[in-house]
Amino acid sequence: MDCRSNNENQNSASTSAHDLKPSKIKFQYEQDDEQVVEQGDETITESSNVEIDEDTSMGAAAAAAADDDSIVDGDKTSADYYFDSYSHFGIHEEMLKDVVRTKTYQNVIYKNSFLFKDKVVLDVGAGTGILSLFCAKVGAKHVYAIECSSMADMAQEIVKLNGFSDVITVIKGKVEEIDLPVPQVDIIISEWMGYFLLYENMLDTVLYARDKWLVKDGLVLPDKASLYLTAIEDADYKADKIEFWNEVYGFDMSCIRKQAMMEPLVDTVDQNQIVTNCQLLKTMDISKMTSGDASFTAPFKLIAERDDYIHALVAYFDVSFTKCHKLMGFSTGPKSRGTHWKQTVLYLEDVITICQGEAVVGSITVAPNKKNPRDVDIMLKYSVNGRHCRVSRTQYHRMR
Repeated sequence: MDCRSNNENQNSASTSAHDLKPSKIKFQYEQDDEQVVEQGDETITESSNVEIDEDTSMGAAAAAAADDDSIVDGDKTSADYYFDSYSHFGIHEEMLKDVVRTKTYQNVIYKNSFLFKDKVVLDVGAGTGILSLFCAKVGAKHVYAIECSSMADMAQEIVKLNGFSDVITVIKGKVEEIDLPVPQVDIIISEWMGYFLLYENMLDTVLYARDKWLVKDGLVLPDKASLYLTAIEDADYKADKIEFWNEVYGFDMSCIRKQAMMEPLVDTVDQNQIVTNCQLLKTMDISKMTSGDASFTAPFKLIAERDDYIHALVAYFDVSFTKCHKLMGFSTGPKSRGTHWKQTVLYLEDVITICQGEAVVGSITVAPNKKNPRDVDIMLKYSVNGRHCRVSRTQYHRMR
């Protein structure tokens, strides 16, 4: 069964709270597409007894990835194209049309106007300025919208067209290089999340701005982000995307298969393909964490909920705004309404035959790539000791 869905199916996906995610957040949608997020009764109860060897540090993964010439594209990397890519209208259209994303931010601001009233706000990575406009509309004293790409010029025009030139100041440049007209801000708001939560490494920029300009006890929005892992059956799609390279019109192109295996696939996963429970890997407190906290090793234990095969592990994330009057946020999980982040699929070298109650145990190590910190290196260790399958392996992936 193909586990992918087209845009139409994605937009009509289930919007109820999913039972996979061990979170306190439930997600519901009203007919006007406003996202209402309520605190539920479910608490995080999962734990893992997986032991992590000392050699699971990212040093091994990063070194292996950096030394592998097969995964380095000459002199150009995604860092060279990062800011230029955000100059194109298409990417902003996609983000603005992401109702889950944009409506959540709008609801956070509009339904908690008391947080923004008469406050100085910094919008990091402002894009078209939509978050700045939301803040200005609810009475922010002033909003500084920082955008490095040429979209800053368009954002300035949008601010003028909507009559907020006296409230919103658009600043074109890198956060690390610009000067603010004020020494401190009361609130930092940003939509910094990338694929696999950490791709593009914009989180470091938010943390830099926090440390440089945020007043004591100021707010960072969103303030919590959590990364999760689950496992799926995905035979047909893996055959189409990975095994395809073994024999192409009678020729062996298996050297490309190695590359394809290392590159995580960003796509929409059908919830019916999920075989196991999910595991909380990491929760980040954006108001307190340091830059180094984005590099981590986390154990996982994924328990099969039925007899099936496992072809890939799937990562997704949630974000939360815990300082609101009522807990708000959204999930990018397979059982939640679709977002432009979709999910991140890590294909396994092995096809795992698993029985209900058996577990895939291991660890995942995540860190920015040494040569291009906007890329993410992932080292995956997993093992199964079941009735029909016994396997132990280490794999390396790179988001780029």
